[in-house]
Amino acid sequence: MQVETMLRRVIQKPEYREGKLLPNEINLAKYLGISRSTVRQATNKLVYESLLIRKKGVGTRVAKNNISTRLSNWTSFTHEMDEQGLPFRNYSIKVHMVVPDKEIQHLFGIGDKDKVLKMERLKGPESGPLVYFISYFHPRTGLTVDDDFSKPLYETLEKEHHIVAAVSKEGISAILADAKMAKILDVNPGDPLLFRKRVVCDPGDRPFEYNLGYYQADRFTYTIDIAR
Repeated sequence: MQVETMLRRVIQKPEYREGKLLPNEINLAKYLGISRSTVRQATNKLVYESLLIRKKGVGTRVAKNNISTRLSNWTSFTHEMDEQGLPFRNYSIKVHMVVPDKEIQHLFGIGDKDKVLKMERLKGPESGPLVYFISYFHPRTGLTVDDDFSKPLYETLEKEHHIVAAVSKEGISAILADAKMAKILDVNPGDPLLFRKRVVCDPGDRPFEYNLGYYQADRFTYTIDIAR
């Protein structure tokens, strides 16, 4: 795990993201004072996640333009990208009060005339937007259009509204970009997108956020660690 963590930091360095080969396993094992098999195990994990590409007789290099996001250690998207050394910025944030559809009304247990806060965020690194989020929040969160949504969302909920995000229930699928989503994410209509539906609950398993995420499919890999 320590070697894996070290490799995750190394592959974020500009020289490796631009194509420089990683040190070979023998030299890396000698440098760290560990066995070659340990290095190989950590490297294999990143190859499996499509973060590294290994070619026999050539070496191992970083897979271009791929960003990994993990399901086994759920946190805010902003924090996760910061930890990987990939600071994301908000290209646009829109918030307004809406009457949600029947699915959300049923999920939140609210009336058909009750309004909830809807937030749309377009995020990405300095090179451009890569992901588009749409969130609906239960009225009990106390969020209003006057809140500062430029700050990490779950920090704001916890510190200012006493809402703690404890469980994320997710569904992931592949979809094709329609004309609207193609324009938002700067892709072609019909291009593949990674689509994630998320319901976030508090420690009492009460849902307070319904979130839809649309990702440029060629830039993101979802990884899952499952313990038996």
